This record gives sequence, structure tokens and C-alpha cells, in this order.
Amino acid sequence: MTQRIGLLGGTFDPIHHGHLRAALEVRDALGLDQVRLIPSARPPHRAVPGANAEQRLAMVQLAIADVAGLFADARELERDAPSYTVDTLLSLRAELGGEVQLILLLGWDAFCGLPTWHRWQSLLELAHLLVLQRPDQSVELPEALKDLLAARTVSSPAALAGPAGQISFMQQTPLAISATHIRALCQAGQSIDFLLPSSVQHYIAAHGLYRAAAHS
Repeated sequence: MTQRIGLLGGTFDPIHHGHLRAALEVRDALGLDQVRLIPSARPPHRAVPGANAEQRLAMVQLAIADVAGLFADARELERDAPSYTVDTLLSLRAELGGEVQLILLLGWDAFCGLPTWHRWQSLLELAHLLVLQRPDQSVELPEALKDLLAARTVSSPAALAGPAGQISFMQQTPLAISATHIRALCQAGQSIDFLLPSSVQHYIAAHGLYRAAAHS
């Protein structure tokens, strides 16, 4: 039977319950064999992370240690280059083969920003796109994506067929948690209880992460 793998990339600086809940809901709704969480090393569109690559990978590993079907994938941290998603997908295809169904999970904001991504039009040659919508989404869809949606969208995530090439949408539980807010709370010496796994919270405390103003 063909393997079906979800891919959730991000800075994970730090990983929190919003990331984890999104991965779990997709895993369960689609019956995926696994969801890989892929920390980015040098995100092209973002500021330098507050925690280094090794620390962010360690926090992902701690967060999913006891969660069935979720795996940490360190391939972007092992590349000495910016974390371009197309290169990650090419690497996964080379490793897993052409028949595995790869489903790239994107938030609405990230999806709307696709036209600014490196070789973004090649993404659908390598994976399906599953856009995780939230009720508070406010970014408007750019013109460059409207024809693509008309041609590639399927009715539901369950209808995604074949190894790549289609787009679908999935509503998810609205959790208004952001890594930016967590880092700000840490800098202010305030509690981050219940925003992220306790194992990750303990790691942040043990390593003194996000305390310096330079990490804002």
C-alpha cells in the first residue's frame, strides 16, 4: 500500500501546541502513515531564529517523543544552504521514491505568500498542498494563485490522489498561539504554561533561551 506522509515545516522557535495540534488533526483526518516536522535552518523569509538549529531540533524531538506518527526530520539543518522547500521536497523524493504521497501542510498566510518562494511553481510537481485554514484568516489571495486553485483544487483532503499535484483545504481548531508571543513572555519573565509541552518549557528554562532582547 502506498505510503502517505504529511510534511510540516517551520522555524519552530519554539515549537508549541498550535504546531502540534495541526499535525495531529491532519494525521487523524487523513489517516496518514506519518507527519514529519521539519525545522528550517536558515529561513529565507524570516529573521535569524532566537534558538540555534540544534536547540530547535531538540525541542521538536522532545515535543513529539511520545506522539505516535509524528517524526522530526533534520534534513534542512544538515544542508549548508537556505531552507528552500523545493529542495527539501526533492531530497524527500530522492529518498522515498516517486510513488509515495507527500502532502505539504501550509497555513493560509504561507500559502498566499507562495509566489515569493524559490521555484514555487515546482512544488506541485513534488507534493500535494494542504492549506490549514483558521477562522481569523485575513490575508487576501494573490492573483497569481487564483488560476492555480481553479485548476488544482479538490473537494476535500480525502480526495487527494496520487503522489502530488493537487490542492485542498482543511479547517483546524483555532489556537491563537504564536512563537513570537512565547518568546516575548520569556523575555518579560512571564509564564508560558500550557502554551507548549512541559518538556519544551523545561528545555527553554534549562538553556536560558529567549531571555536576551536580541532574540525578539
